[in-house]
Amino acid sequence: MSDVAQSNGKKKAAKPDDGRKLVASNRKARHDYLIEDTFEAGLVLMGTEVKALRMGRASLVDGWASFTGDELWLEGVHIPEYVSGTWTNHTPRRRRKLLLHRKELTKIMQATRESGHTIVPLQLYFKDGRAKVEIAVAKGKKEYDKRHALRERQDRRETERALGAYRG
Repeated sequence: MSDVAQSNGKKKAAKPDDGRKLVASNRKARHDYLIEDTFEAGLVLMGTEVKALRMGRASLVDGWASFTGDELWLEGVHIPEYVSGTWTNHTPRRRRKLLLHRKELTKIMQATRESGHTIVPLQLYFKDGRAKVEIAVAKGKKEYDKRHALRERQDRRETERALGAYRG
């Protein structure tokens, strides 16, 4: 079936159903960083971490990724302990290994060698039953860049509001 469904002669865009169930999103990262490139990575998790994520509990706000040798590790991400877990529970802020192809790891490593670049997590989700994290190679914004972006967004909203009042 095509991406466009027809009814009564009108075209409607079908919703993309890519099997993603969002667990956590890092909205602050898009405000604090200029996103240059994004990657989807798998995660090496313990059983209780997966169960806690399926309950929709996680925080990416303080998260970052770093290289140890030639492996990429996700650090500072908070996945709370599983409520029904016993002595097998995980520690909430432990380091978690990211799974990427070698070419992607090399590309990320080269990008982060440049001054001011870092790796930040943007989203944590399940895709086809597997936990994935969307990471980005990003460059930190200066304070004036943040103010400029905020002002542009506010101006755009005011323009749309004025046009809506004019039309309606």
